[in-house]
Amino acid sequence: MESFFGHMKDEVNFIDCQTLDEVRERVADYIQQYNTERYQWGLKKMTPDEFRDHLIAC
Repeated sequence: MESFFGHMKDEVNFIDCQTLDEVRERVADYIQQYNTERYQWGLKKMTPDEFRDHLIAC
């Protein structure tokens, strides 16, 4: 979790958010992108979703 939040702080720009709903939307968008598009070295260069599906298939 600490790694995830560290990446999120580095990769998401919250400065121009005007409302809490905008912050929530950016966090939700980042979580979606992180799980489906961002490859992880610790997960055999797969996205978290791909790695989960790989484990279920085994």
